[in-house]
Amino acid sequence: MHLTEHAGKALLARAGIEVPPGVVVNPGDADMAPPPFPGPYYLKVQTLSGGRGKAGGVVRVEEAAGIAEAASRLFSLPLGGATPPFLRLEPAVPHDRALYLSLGVSRRRGGLCLTVAGEGGGDVEALAGDARLLALDVPPPFGLTPRLARRAFFHLGLPQGLWTPFLALLEKLFAAVEADGLLLAEINPLAVTPDGRFVALDAKVTADDSVVALRPELRRYADDRLLTGAERRAAAYGLAFVSLPGRVGLLANGAGLAMATMDALAGAGLDAANFLDFGGTADAVRLRAAFDLLFADERVAACLVNMFGGILSCADVARAFAEALGDAPPPRPVVVRFAGNGAGQGAELLRRLGLPALAVAEDMDQAVAMLSEVVAPGPGRDFSAPPPEACRSLPGAAGDAGACASGLRPLPSLFDLDGKSGVLVQGITGRAGSRHALRMRAYGANVVAGVTPFRGGRDVEGIPVYDSVAAAVARHAVDVSVIFVPAAGAADAILEAAEAGVSRIACITDGVPQKDMLAVRAALAGKDVLLLGPNTPGLLVPGAMQAGIMPPDPFLPGPVAVFSRSGTLTYEVCSRLSAAGIGQAAAAGIGGDPFGGADFTALCHMVRDDDRVRAVMLIGEVGGRAEEDAAAYVLETAYPKPVAAFVAGLSAPPGRALGHAGALLERPGGVAGKLACLSRAGIAVCAELGEVAGVMAGLLCGA
Repeated sequence: MHLTEHAGKALLARAGIEVPPGVVVNPGDADMAPPPFPGPYYLKVQTLSGGRGKAGGVVRVEEAAGIAEAASRLFSLPLGGATPPFLRLEPAVPHDRALYLSLGVSRRRGGLCLTVAGEGGGDVEALAGDARLLALDVPPPFGLTPRLARRAFFHLGLPQGLWTPFLALLEKLFAAVEADGLLLAEINPLAVTPDGRFVALDAKVTADDSVVALRPELRRYADDRLLTGAERRAAAYGLAFVSLPGRVGLLANGAGLAMATMDALAGAGLDAANFLDFGGTADAVRLRAAFDLLFADERVAACLVNMFGGILSCADVARAFAEALGDAPPPRPVVVRFAGNGAGQGAELLRRLGLPALAVAEDMDQAVAMLSEVVAPGPGRDFSAPPPEACRSLPGAAGDAGACASGLRPLPSLFDLDGKSGVLVQGITGRAGSRHALRMRAYGANVVAGVTPFRGGRDVEGIPVYDSVAAAVARHAVDVSVIFVPAAGAADAILEAAEAGVSRIACITDGVPQKDMLAVRAALAGKDVLLLGPNTPGLLVPGAMQAGIMPPDPFLPGPVAVFSRSGTLTYEVCSRLSAAGIGQAAAAGIGGDPFGGADFTALCHMVRDDDRVRAVMLIGEVGGRAEEDAAAYVLETAYPKPVAAFVAGLSAPPGRALGHAGALLERPGGVAGKLACLSRAGIAVCAELGEVAGVMAGLLCGA
């Protein structure tokens, strides 16, 4: 959750950090009351898009009489494709120096980072790699230590008399980040006043959505005025929705499949008008709301529903869809593509409706072709991998992977699991835990026990329940634990399993706070524990066992190891491989979150010398550097097996999270660099889903 400067300053002020007083100026406030503070003043556009200062969104006003005219100019200033919904007015603060200070989670550095610079107010990114910018890693448990404070203080060259107020400022900043689950608290500039005070002249604050979900009171810092009307309505129905500039409305289940569908549309010149992931539940109310959202957009010429049924049945979605439509045909053409669980039944149900403008496609290619008949395609986008020399790996990525490759510990193998392996289910008495425990058992998994604190002594259809993992392990041989514990306790559940000696853990839970997972990663470092997730569908060894929520239908035993960041794309890709007669040795999800357990590199290393695996398939997404790190490992270690990769979200807009925080394109051009790094490593890049089976068949023939 990104906060405006106005909200960010309110949060910092609540933490005891001094900020200038400020008031909101709304459109039409020409006759506003005189400011409650003397001038001169600063009038600032409130927006979440960057670069407002360079674009003229911050102006100095010397006299109160000039505020109305300056405000009128700013309200007509387009920033990020929209004019500002409101402004902040505050007094100018006399100061001797302007510094830079931030505390936040660094995805690149894999931890909490304190950053300072003696120059603030400008483009701090221009100081990257410059000695003037000091970035300090904050080790777990992520608290302020005297040595960290001293290093920052001496780097800034502040006089000794400011040590006490500077230390107090850092203590308050650390407390705010901890208390409110902040991913970033940036003060730029941080003013040093003539009387020795530190004042935050600007604030860029981001809260972890997972923490906000656990603590709804933090939503008071959000500002719905910065969302489109469609995004506000979608949030009310729990739909992951992002407005895009295209003409085809899109509904899909799962962020990975939705992104891959966006790419398929863009490649055919049918850019999506939105990203909409309805997730793992669908009812008539939510589907009706979704279609209302799409068709309220006059740009939408047609709509595509793309679903791969896993736990959620396509037949159930079809029934909800039919109820949402009633007897009326959709107002604009709708193409539906079902695959997986209940696909045939769902497709037949929709065909029997006989509604004009509703068509059912057999596969994605046919769905796109049908849309091309009702929406005039524009120029398609080329998503083939750029030349290898275009690789723009994130700073340090190749070096990190190289160092990791030389010191990687062999993790417990997924490929040693079979129907005799003991499976433990943490959170087994919950609705999801009990349902999936029984589904795993039905597939052939040996579910030996479950754990729910204070429920020990009970059973779930013959599966004994214990109060702790230690108690379960004392009575049963446990080879893998599957975690369905709610997000607030999931990290602790992971550590409980590891401390009890469980060597393989799959955390299905999504919405785990990022700092919780950073603490888990630190605790598990150097231990012989294989962690998948969180936010993973788990793992499946076709024909042998299942540990998680993967539906068995798409899978076929064979020689390909499939490692993925997306659940629905795992099912989609494996279905295509299986249809081509290419089976899988195992499929494992690493999870879609920014920080998790085993990554692509660790899993590739795990199967490096395993004769049961002849080739590897990586299913990636925009955001992060898991794909770049794997590419560096493959290249630098002369990986002995052929590797193919498909990356979803190539058409994603920069700076927008699509479904989960991990699927975030941080900067323009980042996807091209990711594909180029894969290509440079000799990894076969699949430009679209339709290429997956053919590319893998070619690799196996040449292996």
